[in-house]
Amino acid sequence: MDKKTTDIVAYITILGWLAAYVAGEKEESKFHLNQGLVINLAFIILAFLTRIPLVGILAGLLQIGVFVFWVMGLIYAVREQDNEVPLLGCIKLLK
Repeated sequence: MDKKTTDIVAYITILGWLAAYVAGEKEESKFHLNQGLVINLAFIILAFLTRIPLVGILAGLLQIGVFVFWVMGLIYAVREQDNEVPLLGCIKLLK
């Protein structure tokens, strides 16, 4: 996969991120691979938290915010820009 394809696929679910990590350009796409991982993990964690009464309401609202960040990250990947998404973009899981 070329850099742009790797960047875009990194945001499409955790399985897409895994495919991008394994088959894509790791060094060139490290920025979007990291952001895609952070956003996908945030979705997974919030999905579990929505099962808890009362906490689930807040988690559901936070999912809307993470969805907006996901769209922003995807747009940045399509435009080939390395801009961090708000709040989650500063988290570095990949080195």
